[in-house]
Amino acid sequence: MNPKFRVVSIMRGALLACAWAAGAALAAPSGPTATPDAVPAPGAPGAAAAPDDFKTLDQEVQGLKKDVIDLNKDLFVLEEELLFPANTQVALYVSMDVGSFFALDSVTVKIDNKEVKNYLYTAREADALLKGGVQQIYLGNLKVGKHELVAFFTGKGPVERNYKRGATITFDKGVGAKYLELKITDRLAKHQPEFTIKDWE
Repeated sequence: MNPKFRVVSIMRGALLACAWAAGAALAAPSGPTATPDAVPAPGAPGAAAAPDDFKTLDQEVQGLKKDVIDLNKDLFVLEEELLFPANTQVALYVSMDVGSFFALDSVTVKIDNKEVKNYLYTAREADALLKGGVQQIYLGNLKVGKHELVAFFTGKGPVERNYKRGATITFDKGVGAKYLELKITDRLAKHQPEFTIKDWE
């Protein structure tokens, strides 16, 4: 395991353990359980205090949960920065602008003849792309220099036929982060889908 990733994982585990312990401490009763004889009468001053105490306790627990979620988000960002520094980072996205010519089932990505991603889409995910969503399908590291990316798209083409097409691009990886987009669009003139790869320089 990458040492940097291991450090972040340990930090995340410790954070969750501390949050659980703190929540348990807040939820634990502060004193011995009251016997039926010790319960205040309905009109006594202490009768209304218990609900207020429970309300305060619940607010503290909810506040603690929110803090844990916020800290976990920060740890996730830190983890990504450690594993994928900007000088070697390459990110790949998928977008669709199609009508009736193609229904996406899966995408396979190869970089420098090595498969780095094979993603199978659910109907819900494909529908989100059709509505304008953009998916980050891959995030990794590459050395500075020339690289080749090949993407294969499978799904249903015109007349509900099984359809598989590929697209390729050769790009230069500089010092900064590299962003590439796999675009699926309708080619109205030929009644066929079109698959391209855009280099966001």
